Amino acid sequence: MDKSMDKFLEKAEVLIEALPYIQRFNRKIIVVKYGGSAMVDEELKKNVIADVTLLKLVGFKPIIVHGGGKEISKWVEKSGMTPKFINGLRVTDDLTMEIAEMVLNRVNKSLVQLVEQLGVLAVGVSGKDGGLLKVEKKYSNGEDIGYVGEIKSVNPKILYDLLEKDFLPIVCPIGLDDNYNTYNINADDAACAIARAVNAEKLAFLTDIEGVYKDPKDKETLISELTIEEARALISDGFIGGGMLPKLNNCIDAIDNGVSRVHILDGRIAHCLLLEIFTNKGIGTAIIGDKESRYYHEND
Repeated sequence: MDKSMDKFLEKAEVLIEALPYIQRFNRKIIVVKYGGSAMVDEELKKNVIADVTLLKLVGFKPIIVHGGGKEISKWVEKSGMTPKFINGLRVTDDLTMEIAEMVLNRVNKSLVQLVEQLGVLAVGVSGKDGGLLKVEKKYSNGEDIGYVGEIKSVNPKILYDLLEKDFLPIVCPIGLDDNYNTYNINADDAACAIARAVNAEKLAFLTDIEGVYKDPKDKETLISELTIEEARALISDGFIGGGMLPKLNNCIDAIDNGVSRVHILDGRIAHCLLLEIFTNKGIGTAIIGDKESRYYHEND
């Protein structure tokens, strides 16, 4: 009896620990960029969707922005082509763009389906809908990489309308240029631009890394909280490289433009989103504005 009572008390303590966060972020917008392994593994996918659905049900206003790079590459190969990348950006010709849009729309509706199975109404949109994402052609160090878009402007009206009517918006990163040509957009860029446009309280990146390390070779150097100033110093001192560099620059840009906190989380850890948002010591890296206070509960 005692052991089972301990279990119940543990559960109660977890709920009590979550309470200040639920109060603090009630009715606030949180943008979740969903990609990497967590999109490919069915069990992880269910966990992520359950997390986001729970956020919605406790009063947050989540928006999911998803990628689909691994799935696109799979279908490009099935079509007899070899996926090509220049400086980490997919070279997107006419046929690749066609495949990318089909795959991303399929991924989008599968996520809608998972959310609705949990009793929350979701609506999948692409950046084409309601003029959400306007783009111009993106070049990679001067090289033409085809239909890859740089976001010029975001019109968040459709997202506000959906949130107001209590839907959970799920956004696929496809946009239009001024001549209404279709472009593929890097999902990190899309998530950042949308978070800025809706003044999100939080932006969370689900990735295939544990967070930001001072020394990527030493797992003990994971940084749980970083100010913008500290993040810039890490970059200028050469500690940040590879795929983390554009991600961290995106985080800095988002906070410079009004997002309160950005979280970089390992999507391979079950329920990482809930652990980061609702517990006193999160599991990834939180990046905050220089004027933002450190987590007020650090000394609890």
